[in-house]
Amino acid sequence: MQVILMDKVVNLGNLGDVVKVKEGYARNYLIPKGFAKRATAENMKVFEARRAELERIAAEKLAAAQAKAAKLEGLKLEIARKAGVDGRLFGSVSPADVAEMLTAQGIEVEKSAVRMPDLIKTIGDFPLEVALHPDVVASISIAVVGEQ
Repeated sequence: MQVILMDKVVNLGNLGDVVKVKEGYARNYLIPKGFAKRATAENMKVFEARRAELERIAAEKLAAAQAKAAKLEGLKLEIARKAGVDGRLFGSVSPADVAEMLTAQGIEVEKSAVRMPDLIKTIGDFPLEVALHPDVVASISIAVVGEQ
C-alpha cells in the first residue's frame, strides 16, 4: 500500500515521502495515529496545499524536543528500592518508574520514550536514553540504591 507520511517516522521516511508499506501496518498503525494518509491523487493535492503548515509544525516539535533534551542531558536520578543483601531488588525499575521520576522533576516524558534494554533488577548505576523525537535522544543515568 502506498502512503504519504504526514510526520517523520523512524526507519520509514520524512514528512511528505510517499512510501510503500504493508497493508496492516498502514491500516492499524500509521493511518489511525495520523502519521500517514493513503497516497491517492486527492490526498496528494490536500497534502501539497498544507505542506508549509505541516513543515512548520514539525519544526516546532523538533525545537521543543531539543529544548527538553537540553534539560535532560546528563541528568542523574536516584531511585530507592527495597533490596536483598546480595544487591538484587525485590521487584524492578521500569520505564514507567523513570518517566514518573522525570515528571516529578518537572520534565514531562511518556514512558514509551524511555529506552531501557531490560528492567533494572539490581543496585547500581545505569545509563539510559530518552527518545523525545525521532531525531532527538537524550542520555540520562539512573542510580538505584537499596532502601533501609
